Amino acid sequence: MNLDRYSLVTRNTEEIVVEDELKELLKDEEQPVTYVGYEPSGALHLGHLMTANKLIDLQKAGFKVKVLLADFHAYLNEKGSLPDIKETAEMNKKCFLAYGLDPDKTEFIFGSEYQLDEEYTKKVYELSLQVTLNRATRSMDEISRRHENPIMGQMLYPIMQAIDIGWLDVDVAMGGTDQRKIHMLAREKLPKVGYNSPICIHTPILTGLDGEKMSSSKDNWIDISDTPEKVEEKIMDAYCPEKQLENNPITEIMKYHVMPRYEEITIERPEKFGGNLTYTQYKELAKDYKTGELHPLDLKNTAKEYLNEVLEPARKKLKT
Repeated sequence: MNLDRYSLVTRNTEEIVVEDELKELLKDEEQPVTYVGYEPSGALHLGHLMTANKLIDLQKAGFKVKVLLADFHAYLNEKGSLPDIKETAEMNKKCFLAYGLDPDKTEFIFGSEYQLDEEYTKKVYELSLQVTLNRATRSMDEISRRHENPIMGQMLYPIMQAIDIGWLDVDVAMGGTDQRKIHMLAREKLPKVGYNSPICIHTPILTGLDGEKMSSSKDNWIDISDTPEKVEEKIMDAYCPEKQLENNPITEIMKYHVMPRYEEITIERPEKFGGNLTYTQYKELAKDYKTGELHPLDLKNTAKEYLNEVLEPARKKLKT
């Protein structure tokens, strides 16, 4: 399936802020710059890979990608000691490349490489004078580990993230919709400290395997440390209501993680159940699922095979 540049950049996104600015950027720049910041995580899961999928699309569209391995941000958000976080970040870097990011078009940057720089610190102070405590608190609603009684370090977090966007000189800031409040803060306030407002691309938040919000306490996600057998087990046990596309983790896996990687996918079925089905676009699969032509069990059997194939390179890298 051939997509024009704009369609490739915007497919499977929740929101573009704003579309006209993005169209102008694509018209004027052959190699725009985008970035995503990741708090280093023990094992990348399908939630992290939502934005990684989008980065792969943007690389195909000619973008240079900057991946911020946000070790200081993770430290401020109480994710562990700095040495442990740094070690995890190094493994995350290897896994992102194994998953499919182009090493020639990807620059990995550790926050600790520049966030103690005198000029960076000055910019953080300047922006902190432009942002109220209430605004900083609200911007962390979807990210903070402490919702009721946040620590001061978490108030620095959104200020630093906004300055990162300007400091790294990016055209497009990307993240899940949980990053929206910080991105809007950056768009509004960065010009006050000498930086341009970024265009923002937001990806959807993936539904947990139980049909609820993803949560580490529920273990309702798939990550790259899961064995092929574990992935199969999780998918076969997952919530997958017949004829329902919304809040269906299996249709979402097909839409966001499988279909963009393949020119076509085949759902194998016995002849007595109608024989094989082949799809080149998710909308075709979605139509058949919604009408009942495609059964949840057949969809699950297909999802587990293709998803394991997609995850295998990163899974192998995790073992080395």
